[in-house]
Amino acid sequence: MTNQKIGGGKMLLLGFQHVFAMFGATVLVPTLTGLSISATLLFAGLGTLLFHLLTKRRIPAFLGSSFAFLGGYFAVADLIADYNAGLAEGAAALNWIPYAAAGVICAGLVYVVVSQLFRVFGASKVMRFFPPVVTGPIIICIGITLANSAVNNCATNWWIALLAVAIVVCLNIWGKGMLKIIPILMGVVGSYVVAALCGQVDFTKVREAAWIGLPFQLSDTVFSFAATGVNGSLMASAIAMMMPIALATMMEHIGDMCAISSTVEQKFIEEPGLHRSLLGDGLATCLAAAFGAPANTTYGENTGVLALTKVYDPKVVRLAAIIAVIFSFSPKFAALVACMPAATIGGVSLILYGMISAVGVRNVVENQVDFTKSRNVIIAALIMSLALGINFSTVGSIAFVLGGVEIKLSGLAVASLVGVLLNAVLPGNDYHFGKNEQGDKSVNFKV
Repeated sequence: MTNQKIGGGKMLLLGFQHVFAMFGATVLVPTLTGLSISATLLFAGLGTLLFHLLTKRRIPAFLGSSFAFLGGYFAVADLIADYNAGLAEGAAALNWIPYAAAGVICAGLVYVVVSQLFRVFGASKVMRFFPPVVTGPIIICIGITLANSAVNNCATNWWIALLAVAIVVCLNIWGKGMLKIIPILMGVVGSYVVAALCGQVDFTKVREAAWIGLPFQLSDTVFSFAATGVNGSLMASAIAMMMPIALATMMEHIGDMCAISSTVEQKFIEEPGLHRSLLGDGLATCLAAAFGAPANTTYGENTGVLALTKVYDPKVVRLAAIIAVIFSFSPKFAALVACMPAATIGGVSLILYGMISAVGVRNVVENQVDFTKSRNVIIAALIMSLALGINFSTVGSIAFVLGGVEIKLSGLAVASLVGVLLNAVLPGNDYHFGKNEQGDKSVNFKV
């Protein structure tokens, strides 16, 4: 860790740099899903501060919105929409956000459980149940199931969408310094500005929005169930749809911890330890979801800022978190983001969704999964067939009744359960966590 003394002015500038790095990806998730942009910024900041508290204030990580949960949000939204369509005329429709939030809280609790297993049994023993032959195909399927929504958004204006794609690609390949770290943000800003100049953006909501306001609405939080009650079947189905995604995001967390450790030249996986960092990430996700904000995850963009500036002081990241919290109390700022054209969203997400699948491929390749072994072929084949087959089938899910409650499992949920079970019972599991540094870093869902 750097011993460099940092003055107040420079620390503030570096803090804004970290905010700038995480901003594009963090606000894109609520823009895609319909969650609150202000709540997203608020709990990205508060989640980061909670993470630092639980990791002894040693790890210079920033927590932002997780892309891996996008498919889960869309699935729960469709589930509630189908339920509302069958309601009698005049009946009150259900808000999908609290149900999705409850599912994400349960996914965050998976982090908490696994963190304690890491603490008691060690990472190597626990990770044998979640090898790349399971997590890689699951990640591939997450990206593929999202791709059609990206194309639909692009179709609103292909020229704007392609401009966003071109900016992201050019900066990612040829960008230098900070520009190479924030291609998503620049792709969004560049295509947004062009669309606005062409008269394709309606700024009415920006003009009408207040300068200062609360970042979230009670109706979007899990606390709204106290007034509306809970539909047990929908709740169980939402939880079943969200929880398996934690398998992918935990791998991303571990990869990010490896990357930060390498950048800072500190062994954070050992001290303060993966059990503490997973606990911090999981509880930050639970906190965010409870108030209707997206699931959190450690951000690779901010690791890029660390590498660029060579300043590793966690205080700078905590300052960035405070800045994010301050921005969250401006509805006008959130409205400006919400006016983003659908084509801009489509162009950027066209890369992001495909990249998620590509990360799954990378996870398999860099961990050198041996597909000459029949067990590995069978596990990967069933995961992908079930996840994609069920998702794109006419039924869309597997429904069953348990204890009088109907539960619907998404294709991803079924595939995850089958993959973990098969890996546990089939002989020949030769995965050893921690012996392949490149493989351990392979899961990172951000450009």
